[in-house]
Amino acid sequence: MQLFTSMRARGAKVTDIVILVVSADDGVMPQTKEAIEHAKAAGVPIIIAINKIDKENADQEKVKNDLAANNVVPEEWGGDTIFVPISALTGEGVDALLDSVVLQAEILELKANDSGPATGVVIESSLDKGKGPVATVLIQNGLLNQKDFVLVGQTFGRVRALFNEYNKPVKSAGPSTPVVLTGLSATPNVGDQLISTDDEKKVKDIASSREKKQKEIEMQSKQKNFSIESFGDDSNNKKIINYLVKTDVQGSCEAIINSLQSIDNPDVGLEVIYSGVGGITESDINLAISAGAHIIGFNVRADSKAKKLIEMHDLPLKYFSIIYDLIDNVKFDLSGELEPEIKEEIIGIATVKDVFRSSKLGAIAGSIVSEGTIQKDQPIRVLRDNTVIYEGELESLRRFKEDVKEVKSGTECGIGVKDYNDIKSGDQIEVYKRTEIKRSI
Repeated sequence: MQLFTSMRARGAKVTDIVILVVSADDGVMPQTKEAIEHAKAAGVPIIIAINKIDKENADQEKVKNDLAANNVVPEEWGGDTIFVPISALTGEGVDALLDSVVLQAEILELKANDSGPATGVVIESSLDKGKGPVATVLIQNGLLNQKDFVLVGQTFGRVRALFNEYNKPVKSAGPSTPVVLTGLSATPNVGDQLISTDDEKKVKDIASSREKKQKEIEMQSKQKNFSIESFGDDSNNKKIINYLVKTDVQGSCEAIINSLQSIDNPDVGLEVIYSGVGGITESDINLAISAGAHIIGFNVRADSKAKKLIEMHDLPLKYFSIIYDLIDNVKFDLSGELEPEIKEEIIGIATVKDVFRSSKLGAIAGSIVSEGTIQKDQPIRVLRDNTVIYEGELESLRRFKEDVKEVKSGTECGIGVKDYNDIKSGDQIEVYKRTEIKRSI
């Protein structure tokens, strides 16, 4: 399951050099190949760090061969990709890796302005109880200062505080510097572009315009989906489970929603009626009540008011800390809405040789079991000239005037078909077993 495809794609676009870490004992994995594809699509050079070279089963040559098969060829083999063997455990090769990054940056002449208005990209965002909306931003150009006005996607604000990677306050941040900033009007989306300016009115106007445009796009999308889903009886019969999802950070929210939306089944589906960052609140629960939604919390919890509403209305609420567990649980919920598949297996066929009449039981078919076993407690079909003429059940099954539960192949028996007396010599009585098989997504 490729949960983090969009994260890898976005990472490749915002970086200048991709360092791809490949385990020397595991080799090239599916996610490695995907990261290579995203880096190449973004036109970003790759440096391969072959990690865990300290392990006994490390095989650097295998890693190189596997990567070469994916068009990532080492320099020593005539390619253009730097390969550096390292050990994260012992620190071996890490200095050589950093030197390779510096060398590649010099060759590419990577430069940025460290003055003027700042531009950057949101790496992560969340909602902090004390600080409000918080965004982790990578500055790509210019200088971001405390008290600057910033436009970030559809949000805006004035930088109230900046914190570095050690959670220490700083007054400014230049190119290639990641900082956490506070003071935004709302939680931005991961991947949103940041622009700083000294014009507060312009920032507010642009943010308002973007928000309005986004709402129009969402409304058009909903109307389009509604018209498509309303077309045809099959789509109207599809069962839909509503979900409300709250997460600790925007990146996790994005990965979860993308994964949930990729779950596809013709008979059952899901709709995320709302997703957001931060704890589960009373307003979230009221929305879930009106929509009849399941509530999911990923690394967040419901507050006291929300808990009371949840208990009062007995709402389905589940907490998760691992995305894969969350997705599996949703699939389990959806699978429970699927009608079971009915599998039929023919277990015996008897050929009617003669028909006798009984005052108590009606027509009794003197038969010989030609295939399998005739069992009294299973459903039957009567066939004439290979065409089904009756479906029902056995009323009696006898052998030498004794009632029996089953008769095996090659054995003669007397068969009474319940509520059916038009049986004739040459007919076949087919006994079958129905098995319910649970379906899953």
